[in-house]
Amino acid sequence: MLTGSLLRALPLAALILLPGRATTQEIVPVTLSLEEAIEIARSNNPTFQAIRNNEALADWDVKAAYGSLLPSASTNFSLSWQGAGEQTFGSLTAEELGFADQPSFMFSRYGLNLNYSINGSTLLAPGQAKISRVATRADVAFGSSELISQVTQNYIEVLRQTEQVRVSEQQRERARFNLRLAEAQLQVGTATAVDVAQAAVALGRAEVTILQTTNALETARIRLLQRMGVDLYSPFVPTTPFVLSEPPWSRDQLVSLGLQASPTLQAARALQSVSSYGVKMAKSAYLPTLSLSAGLNGFTRQASSTALNIQQAETQAQGSIQNCLFTNDLFTRLSDPLPAQDCSAFTFTDDDAQQIRDNNRSFPFDFTGQPASASLTISLPLFQGLDRQRQVTMAQVQLEDLDYEYQEAELALRADIAVTLATVRAAYQAALIEDQNQIVADEQLRLARERFRVGLAGFLELLEAETLKVEADREQIAAIFAYHDSLANLEAVVGTSLRIQ
Repeated sequence: MLTGSLLRALPLAALILLPGRATTQEIVPVTLSLEEAIEIARSNNPTFQAIRNNEALADWDVKAAYGSLLPSASTNFSLSWQGAGEQTFGSLTAEELGFADQPSFMFSRYGLNLNYSINGSTLLAPGQAKISRVATRADVAFGSSELISQVTQNYIEVLRQTEQVRVSEQQRERARFNLRLAEAQLQVGTATAVDVAQAAVALGRAEVTILQTTNALETARIRLLQRMGVDLYSPFVPTTPFVLSEPPWSRDQLVSLGLQASPTLQAARALQSVSSYGVKMAKSAYLPTLSLSAGLNGFTRQASSTALNIQQAETQAQGSIQNCLFTNDLFTRLSDPLPAQDCSAFTFTDDDAQQIRDNNRSFPFDFTGQPASASLTISLPLFQGLDRQRQVTMAQVQLEDLDYEYQEAELALRADIAVTLATVRAAYQAALIEDQNQIVADEQLRLARERFRVGLAGFLELLEAETLKVEADREQIAAIFAYHDSLANLEAVVGTSLRIQ
């Protein structure tokens, strides 16, 4: 595991290198754990938010599929106007038919319609929408897994560069000590001016290294904040310890876990389910369709003037009176006369004229209902070329292709677990070796410094020991974080956290 000095130095080094610019919103806690970074990224990363938005659309697809099982209803209302003037009815005019001086008219109409249609595709639509929603959620889970892996890698990079800065600072402190030691040895005559110059150059190079590692740390911090989707100048200190421990898992254990937890396999299984249901949808084209419709309609018609209607009614009344008088005259001529009719009953009165005027006041809502209508249709497709069978075959082929892709994904999972687990184990052993190398380099530097102080060694020997020390420190850091990189890759393959806290 990381040594105690490394863990204690991480927060201190990060606080020293925090930029002075403060955020406008306190979104990122100053002490930031890996779990907090992942949760913030899940809530703010734009790419992941775009993926997660698809889940809401999938929910509405399910609701819409169930809605397609319900009848549809519509209503309409219209207003129209027809101006006064001569109209034609076929080859005749209104005047020739006895309807001269036609007034203008206002019309209104309403309609209420109910339609219902159901077939195999409609019946299967809710099930297809549900399975598609499962596939969408699998895509969201895959996107979440990708985001977790990316945030983890960025977090590790911040820790790696923090350690590099710490080592650079230690290198600078040792270079300063060596410079003072060379100057002191020059005073007593056991060192030369060349030794002092070399010590000064080593100190300058250490300063350059600090600039480079500090810049790399700031870049790593910005990349992590970018991945989290927050202010790029938010100050934070990474607090999650990354333990260096021997991998306790067997390959079979990880394969069993990966087969259940791998987001890649989950997404592939969801696509298989969608494709399998697609075969059923394609076969539903052979099923009949049931259609039901019903409607209610009404209209109004109001003339701009009732004079023509009243005139026609008066003419009709006079004609009725004349017919009545003629009939009574016939009755009197019979050998056995019949009683005469009361012809005054056909007289057109002012009340009749007023009734015509009242009946004309129907626009726009005094509707006259038309007969209701309803229809039921059952249609069975008999032959539509070979397109239906082509659609079924295409759906079946797509399902088979997905089965092969799933097999390939499972093989890739097993291979990736085997390779990555071997890499983790090798990285762990390399880290242990580099830890021992670092201890040896420490001792070698101590001995070289004592030999230089007592005049038994030249400055070049001390400088070489210092160089070996810096290389050992950096190789130790590289080995430790190579282990964590490979472990993060293994977690991404398996689809779950494997870290020992």
